Amino acid sequence: MNFNNAQFEKAFGTFDQLFTSDLPEICFCGRSNVGKSSLINKVLGRKSIARVSSKPGKTVTVNFYRVDNVRLVDLPGYGYAKVNFSEKERWSELMEGYFSSGRNIKMAFQLIDMRHPATDFDISMLDYLYQMNIPYTIILTKADKLNKTETAKRLELITEELGEFAENVKIIPFSAQSGQGAEELRNIIDEVSR
Repeated sequence: MNFNNAQFEKAFGTFDQLFTSDLPEICFCGRSNVGKSSLINKVLGRKSIARVSSKPGKTVTVNFYRVDNVRLVDLPGYGYAKVNFSEKERWSELMEGYFSSGRNIKMAFQLIDMRHPATDFDISMLDYLYQMNIPYTIILTKADKLNKTETAKRLELITEELGEFAENVKIIPFSAQSGQGAEELRNIIDEVSR
């Protein structure tokens, strides 16, 4: 797979706008400001194919990127408190619609900020993926912010925090700064999209 061929395809704000799933899809889930856009940029080797913002809650659409015969899907971040009720409702319908519309989802990358304990939202999302029978990989973002001792401690604690949702699941520390974990993610994308 040639990741240099990546191109932004389309962004959708409501479920009924989504196009039909005609290619394998790999989606990126996580709370607002966890680093989804930075991760996508690093994995694709592009500086700004996915828009990065310092303001949480910036990705409010489902964004599709095409690489050869697969689509990468950047889903809106969850758990941002300053969003009004109607916006949360729209987000909920969009996400529910995306996951339950029979799309060809080969893998979900669930992003969790490595520096902090998993949130209730993170655990709810993993539970949802589990219930929907969608294979997932846990990506621990911002790994460069921790030293070796802190990293080892967080890796130990995250499996406790996530309980059954971390059993037999690959957990990958990732850094958009250093590129740690990027090659491993590329390999997974390549493998599951065949």
